[in-house]
Amino acid sequence: METRNYNPSEPMTKDEFRVIWQSIHLKVTDEYTVPPETLRVNGSTIGTLGNFSASTGKAKSKKTFNVSAIVAAALANREVLCYSASFPQDKRKILYIDTEQSKFHCQKVMKRILRLAELPTDADCPNLLFVAMRELSPEKRKTVIDYMLSNIEGIGLVIIDGIRDLMYDINNPTESTEIINMLMRWSSSYNLHIHTVLHLNKGDDNTRGHIGTELNNKAETVLQVTKCQTDANISEVKAMHIRDKDFEPFAFRINEDSLPELVVGYECQQKTERIALTELPDEKHKEALCIAFEKGDIQGYNNLIVALKHGYASIGFERGRNTLVTLNKWLMSRDIIVKHDKTYSLAWGIYSENQHKPNHQNLFDYDH
Repeated sequence: METRNYNPSEPMTKDEFRVIWQSIHLKVTDEYTVPPETLRVNGSTIGTLGNFSASTGKAKSKKTFNVSAIVAAALANREVLCYSASFPQDKRKILYIDTEQSKFHCQKVMKRILRLAELPTDADCPNLLFVAMRELSPEKRKTVIDYMLSNIEGIGLVIIDGIRDLMYDINNPTESTEIINMLMRWSSSYNLHIHTVLHLNKGDDNTRGHIGTELNNKAETVLQVTKCQTDANISEVKAMHIRDKDFEPFAFRINEDSLPELVVGYECQQKTERIALTELPDEKHKEALCIAFEKGDIQGYNNLIVALKHGYASIGFERGRNTLVTLNKWLMSRDIIVKHDKTYSLAWGIYSENQHKPNHQNLFDYDH
């Protein structure tokens, strides 16, 4: 029986509830098998059937090269770079969905995967289904993916290179939740693994938008691909989030054949921790806030965040929106920024050199 979409204004029928109850009711006497561990990195499981994972990184960090190695490992059912794959015999097909690139560039990726898997590039591989969805709308992309998964047998791995292109607004909570629920439903209903790709913010190492937050919370593993700080030809791979034991980060470079290859003996650099904005000296805060509020009070929350971004960037501390939102909460909790209706003011005001400044020396006493 197919259930209709739930509408809170319409009571659920007994038949509809009975169907749902059978799928959600858990008993202690039930027996469940451990989901097959299909993708690993140096012995750590990063992907199982019935779950989804993600790769993330900033532009030009070689995310697609990294994903190509994952697909090649799955296609050959062996180790490529540090990825090893072991898919059941009836789950050997791979569906690669690209939402961003032209067909020409998609074909380059497909040939790269085949070369990494040591398969011929002059004949189609029946286990690799590659589709380019650049021209389709987000709604049509989801519909086509759903149709393919329900009608193509033997798929064990799905790559969605451009998960943000399945939605209209990357910061829309409703859309983000819908996409994550869709990934969970697809992976569970069709007993396969989905690996998605999402960019990091330019200003920090947070995954982009509300969809990024949802991915971090729900994904089995989130891999981060980062350019080496001292050699732009090398990319490092580490686990940003992982349910299994963490693995030792590794690095790869692009060789003369335009293929990713492991950098043997490379020690991935520990990223230097940037100073937290809340740990800046008082004078730095005052300098940044004077610039942020140089035109006086600020109308509206979004304008406030933009002003804080401008102010702190002016003193060399450029940060992304998420960090600035946290900073604003911190400043308001200490009455440094105060709100009246939709107007935000600097508590100690903006004064010219000739004006008397009130004594607010305790305003930046962080322990008060």
